[in-house]
Amino acid sequence: MFARVWIALVFSVVSLGPRAETINEGYAFALLGEPKYPSDFSHFDYVNPAAPKGGGVTLAAIGTFDNFNRFALRGTAAMRTDQLYDGLFITSDDELGSYYPLVAESARYAADFSWMEIAINPQAHYHNHQPITAKDVAFTFGKFMTEGVPQFRIYYKGVTVKAIAPLTVRYEFPKPDKDMALGLLTLPVMPESYWQHHKLGDPLGSPPPASGPYRITSWRTGQYVTYTRVRDYWAANLPVNRGRNNFDSIRYDYYLDDNVALEAFKAGAFDLRIESSPKLWATQYHGGNIKRGYIIKQEIPNDAPVNTPWLAFNIQRPLFADRRVREALTLAFDFEWMNKALFYQGYQRVDSYFINTDYAARDYPGVDELAALAPLKGLVPPEVFTERYRPPVSDGSGYDRKNLLKALALLKQAGWELKDQQLVNGKTGKPFTFEMMLMSGGNSSNYILPFQHNLQRLGIRMTIREVDNAQFTNRLRKRDFDMMPSSYAAFPYPSGDLQILWGSAYVESTYNRPGVKDPAVDRLINEIVRHQGDEKALLPLGRALDRVLTWNYFMIPLWFSHQTRLAYWDKFAMPAVKPTYALGFDAWWYDVNRAARLPAERR
Repeated sequence: MFARVWIALVFSVVSLGPRAETINEGYAFALLGEPKYPSDFSHFDYVNPAAPKGGGVTLAAIGTFDNFNRFALRGTAAMRTDQLYDGLFITSDDELGSYYPLVAESARYAADFSWMEIAINPQAHYHNHQPITAKDVAFTFGKFMTEGVPQFRIYYKGVTVKAIAPLTVRYEFPKPDKDMALGLLTLPVMPESYWQHHKLGDPLGSPPPASGPYRITSWRTGQYVTYTRVRDYWAANLPVNRGRNNFDSIRYDYYLDDNVALEAFKAGAFDLRIESSPKLWATQYHGGNIKRGYIIKQEIPNDAPVNTPWLAFNIQRPLFADRRVREALTLAFDFEWMNKALFYQGYQRVDSYFINTDYAARDYPGVDELAALAPLKGLVPPEVFTERYRPPVSDGSGYDRKNLLKALALLKQAGWELKDQQLVNGKTGKPFTFEMMLMSGGNSSNYILPFQHNLQRLGIRMTIREVDNAQFTNRLRKRDFDMMPSSYAAFPYPSGDLQILWGSAYVESTYNRPGVKDPAVDRLINEIVRHQGDEKALLPLGRALDRVLTWNYFMIPLWFSHQTRLAYWDKFAMPAVKPTYALGFDAWWYDVNRAARLPAERR
C-alpha cells in the first residue's frame, strides 16, 4: 500500500468572501509543523550534489522472479520494479512524513479536504518521451480501483479523479477526509497508452514503459535483472533528485540460498550486503579480502523505527482463535536461549509495534491512555488496563520448565489435554498439529527448529514446510497457512495505514497477516485516523493500540537490532551526512580511486 502523506505547510490562503470556500495552495507537505526544506531548496542535506555519475553496482536477491509487474496478483516481480514509475511526490529520508514535488509542481485544496487539485510539471515525461499528463494520473487511479488489490478499492471507494486540464488533475472525495486526500500523492503515474492494453493483475514477461531514473535493459528470468541509468531522465536535476541515482547500472543477481550468497559476496560476485544474522557477522566475515581491506565492514548505530520480524498466527484458523493458545505458544518461544546460542547476543527482543518511537507502550497506561481504553472495557484483555506488556523471559537454559508449565496451564484452560505425551482437544480428541510455512533459501530454520523442539515438550506437533518464493507468495495471498514469519513495517507514528494492517474491512488483505477482525482494534484505529496531524491526541491513541495488539498475542515477537551491519567492496564513496531514516544508498557513488586499489576483476 502506498505511504500516507500528511500536509501541514500552507503557502497562501485565498478568501473568496465571507461565505466562500477557503482554498489552500501548497508546495511541500509534512506530518506535523513545516517541512524542513523550503520551496527554493537545491538538494537534500544528505546527498552530495556534485557526486559523479558512473560505474555500476551489483546486488543480491534471494529467491527468484518471473515477471516485471510489481502489482500483479500472481507471480513474483523482479527487484526494484516498484521504482519503475515516479509518483506525484517523493519523500525525504531525514524527516518523518515530509513530501516534495516530483511529477507534480504544486497542489491546491479545500480547507476541509473535500477536493484537491494537482498541477503536473510540464517537463515530466516517460522514457519514450511521451508526456506525463493528468489523464495518466486519472487512468492510473481507475486502473487500481478496478483491477488492483481489494484493500485499495475499499479504502478509496467513492473517490473520483478527473483530468480537468492536460496538466491538472482533480480529486473529489465522498466526504471531507484529509487522510484519503493525501494518501494518493504517492501513487505511481502509469501511461494509459500502454496499460489500457494490459491488466494490472497479470504478470508481465517483459518490462513495461517506465518513467523513473533507471530502466531495465537486460535480464534472465529468475537469474538476474539489470537497470541502466536514464541519461536524459527529465527529473535528474530537480532538487529531490540532485546528488542521487549516481550509478550507471544496478544489477541484481538471484540466489536460491542465502549462505551461498554470502560466500559469493566474499568472493566478489556482488558488492554490498546488509547482514541480518549476528552469528554470521561474528563468524563468517573473515578471509583474505577482508584482511586486505578490500571489503569494508561497518556497524552503524540505528535508533530509528525499524522493520521487525514476528511469527504470525493465522487466527482465522480455529486452532489459533483462542488468545490463551496464542499466549501459550509465545511462552514456548525461548528468545533468551536463541539469542545466546544462535545470535551471539546480537539482538534485542521486540516488545512493541512502534519500536524506537514514543508511541511504544513502555510503561503502565497513563490517564490519557486509560480514557481512550475505557470504552473498550470487556472487548480487550484485562491486562491492557493494569499491566505493562513484556514478552516472556526464559532462564536461557533452553528448557525453561516454568514457562512451559504456564503454557500447559493456558492450553488446559482453552480445552486441550495432555495424553500419552500428545496434546489433544478435550472434546474431539484431535491432536494439536499445525504447519509452519517458510520461504526456502533463508536461515529461518535456525530458530524454528528450537521452537519446534519446545512445542514437542508441550505435546504439540509443528511440521515445517519450506516453499519457493512463488508458492510462498501465492499461499500468503490465499491465506493458506497456519503460521509464518512476517516482517512488520516500521511505523514512526500511528498513521492511517494501520487500518490496512489491522482493520476488519481489510481482513482479506495480505498486509493483515494474522487475519485480525476485532471491534476494539477497529475503534482505536478509527480514532487514530480521525486525529491525524494531532500529535497530542495520537500519542495516547498509539500507545493504547500498541497495548491492545500486544496483549492479544496476534503474533509472536522476535527481535531487532540497534545496529545496521553493513559490508561492501571498497569502491564506493558516500556523503558525510547520513539520513536519519534510511541507509542512503541512493546517494552513494562509484569512486574510481578506491576501485583502482582493488584487483582488476573486482572493480
